Amino acid sequence: MTEEDVYTKDGTVDYRGNRANKNETGTWRACPFILGNECSERLAYYGMSTNLVTYFNTKLNQSGPTASKNNANWGGTCYITPLIGAFVADAYLGRYRTILYFSIVYVIGMTLLTLSASVPGIKPSCDDQGNCHATEAQSAMCFVALYLIALGTGGIKPCVSSFGADQFDDADEAEKEHKSSFFNWFYLSINIGGLVAASLLVWVQTTVSWGWGFGIPAVAMAIAVVSFLSGTRLYRIQKPGGSPLTRMCQVIVASIRKSKVQVTNDDRSAFYEIEQDSESAIQGSRKLEHTNGLSFFDKAAVIRDSDNVKDPINPWRLCTVTQVEELKAIIRLLPIWATGIIFSTVYSQMGSYFILQGDTMDNRLGSNKKLHISPATLSVFDTISVIFWVLVYDRIIVPVARKFTGRENGLTQLQRMGTGLFISIFAMVYSVILENIRLKMVRRHNYYDLNQVPMSLFLQIPPYFIIGCAEVFTFIGQLEFFYEQAPDAMRSTCSALQLLTVAFGSYLSSLLITIVTKITARNGSPGWLPDKLNYGHLDYFFLLLTVLSVLNFVVFLLVSKLYTYKKPVGNLH
Repeated sequence: MTEEDVYTKDGTVDYRGNRANKNETGTWRACPFILGNECSERLAYYGMSTNLVTYFNTKLNQSGPTASKNNANWGGTCYITPLIGAFVADAYLGRYRTILYFSIVYVIGMTLLTLSASVPGIKPSCDDQGNCHATEAQSAMCFVALYLIALGTGGIKPCVSSFGADQFDDADEAEKEHKSSFFNWFYLSINIGGLVAASLLVWVQTTVSWGWGFGIPAVAMAIAVVSFLSGTRLYRIQKPGGSPLTRMCQVIVASIRKSKVQVTNDDRSAFYEIEQDSESAIQGSRKLEHTNGLSFFDKAAVIRDSDNVKDPINPWRLCTVTQVEELKAIIRLLPIWATGIIFSTVYSQMGSYFILQGDTMDNRLGSNKKLHISPATLSVFDTISVIFWVLVYDRIIVPVARKFTGRENGLTQLQRMGTGLFISIFAMVYSVILENIRLKMVRRHNYYDLNQVPMSLFLQIPPYFIIGCAEVFTFIGQLEFFYEQAPDAMRSTCSALQLLTVAFGSYLSSLLITIVTKITARNGSPGWLPDKLNYGHLDYFFLLLTVLSVLNFVVFLLVSKLYTYKKPVGNLH
C-alpha cells in the first residue's frame, strides 16, 4: 500500500482537519458510536411520539380529530425542520457540528416536556374520575417543548445517516461495498430504539406516569449526545461546501440571462468547468459529467465570447458543469421523492387512526382478562417486523437477488423502493376489511355506545407487520438512493428531502382528515370520522388511502423508468 492509499479520496478529513487516514478513522470502527447515538435518539423520539395522540386526548382534553391533527402536524414538522438542519450542515457547520449543536436544543425541549407533564401547577390537573383539563398556559408549555424538540431533531435527522455513510470511502471498492449494509443496520438501530419505546415507555406512560414516560426519553437523549461525542477521534468529516441554495439560484439566474443562447450538447468544449483533475469548484465535491436533458439549465455553463474564464468568474453569469448538474440532480429526484408522500401518509396512520381504531376494540389480555394493552403498544409489531426483515433482506434477499441480477446490492435502489410501495397497499387492504367487519358487528348487535366492541385488539397486528416490511424496502431504499444520487456537497440536503416525504405524508393525512370530515359530516350526519368511530365509516377512509396507494405505485413505475442517474468524475486526492 502506497502512502497515497493510506488516505481517503472522497475529500473527508479527521477531527483535526487533516486528510482522513483510512487505518485510523471511519468504516465500521466509527459506526458503533453513530448507531448508538441514533438508537438512543430514536428511543427518545418514539418514546414521545408513539403515544402522543393519547396524551393530547386524555391529558390535554382534545377531541379525537383534534388530537390526531395536532399529532400529525407536530410529526410533520419534525420532518420538515430537517431542511433547516441540512442547509446549516451543507453550507456552514458540516454534519458533525450540526448534529452536536442541535442535540443540545433537543435535550432542552425534552427537559421542558418532562417538566410540563410532572411538575404540579405546570402539568394538567385531573379530577378523581381521571378527567383532565389543561389551561392555555399548560398546553402552550407542552407545545413549546414539542416544537423545540422538532427543531432539535431537524438538525439530527438529515445528518446522521449521511454522516454514517461518510465513514465509507466511495473511491475504495472494499469500503463502498459495506455502505449499503450500513443503511440496513442504521435503520435497524432506529427500530431497536423504537422497540423499547413502544413496549416499555408506552407502558410507563399509561400505567406509571407521563412524567416518567417523558423523563426516560430525556435521559436517553442525553446518552445519545455522550455516545456521539465518544467517537469523535474516529470520525471522517466532510467539509461544508457552501450554500447549496445559492448555487442552485445562480444556475437559474445565469440560465435566464442566457435564455437566447443555443446549446449544442455534442460540443463539450462549449461548457465551462475548472481544470483540476477531478475536484470541482465546490469544496470537497467531485466533478459531475454533463448529462443530456433539462438542457435549458446547460445555458448557465455555456461560454460566450464575453466570458473571460481566466478572470474571477461571476457565478451569477457563468456556472460550472458540476454546478449545473447539481441542480439537474435535484430536479430529477423530485418525481421519485413525490411518490414517497402517499407511502408516508399510510405510515402515519400507525400514530393516529390505527390507535383510535384500537381504542374501540377489546384490549384485555390474560386468562382473567385483567391486563389491558394500550393500542399504541401494537407499534412494537411494526418494529419487530422491521428488525426481522432487515436481517432477512441483508442476509438472504440480497445474496439470492445478486445471483439473478449480478448486482452487488441485489436489487437497485429504485427496485427496492417500488417493492415497498407495492407491499404497503396490502396493509391498507387489510385495514379496510378489518374495520368493515368491526362496523358490521357494531350494527348487528347495536354496539354503537359501547366503548370497546368484543373484537380482539390483536387483529390489528397484520397491518403493523406489513408496514414494517414495506419500510425495510421503501424507507431504507430511499435513504440509500437519496445519499447516492445526491451531489457530494448536497447529501444532507437530499437526506432532508427524503425526510420531507414523511412530513408531507403527515400533513396530507391531516388535510385528508379535514376534507373528509367537512364533506361527509353534513346535515347532522356523523360523517366518516366522528369522535365515536362506531357511528362513522373509518373503513371508507382506509379505502381512500388504498386507492391513493395503488395510483401512487403506478406513477412510481412510470417515473422510475425515466430517471437519469448522476455521473461523478474520478475521485478527490
